Amino acid sequence: MAGKGTDGGTPESLGYAVKRLVLGRPLINDQLTSEKLSKPVALGVLAPDAISSTAYGTEMILLELLPFAALAAFALLLPVTGVILCILVLVAASYRQVVMTYTRAGGSYVVARDNFGPRVAQIAAAALLIDYVVTVAVQAAAGTVAVVSAVRSLGPYSLEITVGVVVVMCVANLRGLREAGRPFAIATYFFVVMMTLMIGTGLVREILGDLPRYDTANISGLIPIEQGDGLVMGATILVLLRAFANGGASLTGVEAISNTVGVFRDPAGANARKVLTIMAGILAFLLAGVAWLAYETHSAPYSAGYPSVLSEIARAVFGDGVLGHVLYALVQISTAAILFTGANTSFNGFPALANFVAEDRFLPRQLTKRGHRLVFSNGIVILAVLSVGLLVLTGGSVEALVPFYAIGVFTGFAMAGYGLTKHHLVRKEPGWQRRTAINLSAGILSTIVVAIFAIAKFTEGAWLVVVVFPILVIVLMRLNREYRAEAAILENFRTNRPELVDYAHHQVFILVNSVDLAVLEAIRYGHGLRADDMVAVHFMIDEAQADRVRERWEHFGLRVPLRVIDCPERRLNRAAQDLACDAVTPDGRTNVTVLLPRRTYAPVIGRVLHDRTADRMAKAISRVPHAAATIVPYDVQARIRATFPDMIEERITREVEKVQARIAHGDDERVREYENPTPLQQVIAVDGVLAGHRAVIEGRVLEVEDIINAGKRIRSVLVGDDSGRIRVTFGPGRGGDDIEPGQIVRITGKAHQTGSRPTGIANPDYVIVENDGQDK
Repeated sequence: MAGKGTDGGTPESLGYAVKRLVLGRPLINDQLTSEKLSKPVALGVLAPDAISSTAYGTEMILLELLPFAALAAFALLLPVTGVILCILVLVAASYRQVVMTYTRAGGSYVVARDNFGPRVAQIAAAALLIDYVVTVAVQAAAGTVAVVSAVRSLGPYSLEITVGVVVVMCVANLRGLREAGRPFAIATYFFVVMMTLMIGTGLVREILGDLPRYDTANISGLIPIEQGDGLVMGATILVLLRAFANGGASLTGVEAISNTVGVFRDPAGANARKVLTIMAGILAFLLAGVAWLAYETHSAPYSAGYPSVLSEIARAVFGDGVLGHVLYALVQISTAAILFTGANTSFNGFPALANFVAEDRFLPRQLTKRGHRLVFSNGIVILAVLSVGLLVLTGGSVEALVPFYAIGVFTGFAMAGYGLTKHHLVRKEPGWQRRTAINLSAGILSTIVVAIFAIAKFTEGAWLVVVVFPILVIVLMRLNREYRAEAAILENFRTNRPELVDYAHHQVFILVNSVDLAVLEAIRYGHGLRADDMVAVHFMIDEAQADRVRERWEHFGLRVPLRVIDCPERRLNRAAQDLACDAVTPDGRTNVTVLLPRRTYAPVIGRVLHDRTADRMAKAISRVPHAAATIVPYDVQARIRATFPDMIEERITREVEKVQARIAHGDDERVREYENPTPLQQVIAVDGVLAGHRAVIEGRVLEVEDIINAGKRIRSVLVGDDSGRIRVTFGPGRGGDDIEPGQIVRITGKAHQTGSRPTGIANPDYVIVENDGQDK
């Protein structure tokens, strides 16, 4: 049939045409490559986020000190910077161990997940996700400050410029812009060279005695400065803590290398550790150098936010000559370049981390999908929208954004420190005492910094992070619970039951993206169509997922043949349409029916956690003559309600149904059914049990043990099925005496949890089941 394929006669949709115009031709899966970086290139590519913070770190400290300590603020600047450098040394030492121990992507998230379980790891996930969002806003805003410091006529348009830069980055990354590359490394090295030249020139001029110093009393536009001779004037402890908190933003980005260890050439861990050490050394040198030059030149921040302190330092150091103007311009160009590059690194880090967390089922699955150009498009768009929203909320002010910044950063530091502390305490490898001391110190110190930020900067915006942070963690937990409940219904069905259908050979296409009860329902429906042939089809987007589908198909012995079709451009709608076109004969005498299993979920949260792929594919198939698409629904939410009736959402739903029944029917039998529900819970696999929720499982008794505790007997029973095992305990006088090894028992009870997995059920109700399925 003519018109098949992307270049055939079937017209493309207007939306796809616009997407292709903006983003270019789609890339196929084979073009997805992972470039391994040498140490010099890796330093240039991964260090911008950290090194670029020297462009605004010193200025953030002075913004807090100058209004209270007057010119003594410049003297206080150096010890505050010294404390920050000490923290840098400790954090870098901790992360040197992280990159050697955990060579996968994920950084503090992986450390926390492996040592504390996936739930606790969501604290690190929330911290990193917030950090990535704020990084885009801060770095882009600071880059704009560097631009308007050199071209002051652009100052009134700072917010518009910053938002425009973020939008351009978003589009560029949607087109497949790669983080790994020499252009990004050039920006880093260019900045380091110019800053080193500036610090060196300033040192020489200071030795020669001709380094100028600004007279802050006679410069208009500066932030308010109390003029006086006192050493600390009004610099109270709170002011010093606020200045330290602001300066802590200079350490953002130190964790970037631990998030991307996998991009290093082998040996990845050793190479990452060397690059991390060099990066920390460069960062320390530049922080100390800029702080010292600010102290010597008395460069102060302006109320308008520009020109920057770094800009004023460069003007003082290089002077007013032609060469000085050229060098000043190069400093501003290099500063803007590395800041914008640092902002762009988040467009690689945020989608990758979101994909990682979504694979663990703590974020919507849509974040795991690669888009038109093989990038995680959904994550890129979400990051851009959140960053632009934050910029608009704060007016694009770096000072206003900093309170949002370091809480997430130092929370990640703390989780990495505590995670490695547990790692060393458990494994006790050679030298574990020293390593434990370093990581525990880094964790405790980072926690103290978070507390200082939350208290000292609470009224300046930190309150928003303090509120949003726990809410985000709770949301991640809630999404995971919903996914696990769905999996308990769909995926973890019991396999030790008789086959539900005596499968025969019929005709129909059943589109399969996984093997679960929804697919079995579609197969059962397909048998009823009495067609000439029936084939299951899986469109392969991810080879590993296709292998899992094949394995589960063979494991369950499904007699319907499974065909795997490569879908390298990931255009499922087009692939389904082409499948129908290929099956329809030119004479129009063949009729094709395509069955699409669709899982129906809770109305609100279901739309967040799942897309509507089946609806879109059915629409595409319906355009093919002599072809029809049938959606076969499977109500997951109803089965969740039957299986986990004690979930808070289900209790609320039942209460709402009671009210609705009273309104609709009055005091009759139907209302009494709602008042006294007797739900029949579905039997699920052992692996589907959710901690804290009542469930029904059925399995074979593998082990029975009587334990004497304080003179009382406790019966411990190990029950298992094909999916896993769980320990069931009966206290004194709570039953279990008639349970013996080899029996099949049905257990009804609430599981408790230790760590990240359900570990047992205490004092449940139970029924002993005979092998033929009849109750004893």
